[in-house]
Parts: sequence; C-alpha cells; structure tokens
Amino acid sequence: MAKTIHSMIRVLNEARSVAFYETAFGLKVADRLDFDGFTLIYMSNDESSFELELTVNKDRTEPYNLGDGYGHLAVSVEDVEAEHARLTDAGLAPRNLVDFKNNGVTVAKFFFIADPDGYQIEVLQRGGRFL
Repeated sequence: MAKTIHSMIRVLNEARSVAFYETAFGLKVADRLDFDGFTLIYMSNDESSFELELTVNKDRTEPYNLGDGYGHLAVSVEDVEAEHARLTDAGLAPRNLVDFKNNGVTVAKFFFIADPDGYQIEVLQRGGRFL
C-alpha cells in the first residue's frame, strides 16, 4: 500500500514562504537541497511525518499562475477558534470561520488562509474524520 510522504508547491521567495509556514503551522526546515537552477526545502513538524516540499526556481521573477482549478492543503488543529485568533494576531489574515453542515449536522468547522504565493490552506477543527 502507498504511503503519502509529501506534497510540493512552487514558491517565489524562499525566506518569505519558510517564515509563513513556520509562523502559521509550526513547520520547520527538515532538509534543504540546493541545485544549480532550483532549491528544494522540505518542511515538517512533530505532528506528522508528512512533509511540505517548497520548490524555488532560481531564475523565476514573476509569481506563479495558480490557474482556476481549486485545490488546497489541509491541516487539523486542537482549537480552530484559538488558531484563527492567533493567525489574525500574527497579521496573516485568515478568512472567516465556517461551521459546515450537512442536513443540519456539523461536518467540519474550518477556515482558509492563503500563503504568500496564494496557495490555500484549510485549517480544520480536529475531530471526527479530521484527526
């Protein structure tokens, strides 16, 4: 059976992106591989072995076009309301909290936040299927 190990996104500015993921989600640089034309930065934390791979193409000067296909990363937290307040206080501008219901039953409580390159991250209250 396959095991998910990382997801990769292309970022324009290494320092800005690393700082965002450290502040927002407590991710730290686990490894950094520097090549002639690009750098790979693997970020993780103690909550999971899954890593986020940031790819920085050294000759890139323009932001990436993320297109119109909607995709996102998702993380779960113990207290989504406290996390929303913390990220707001950090000036990271999370979007509004959502109490997502199906037939009147809460499925998830979450908010989205965008990283410096415009990638969307869903922050979910831990519980149910979102452990």
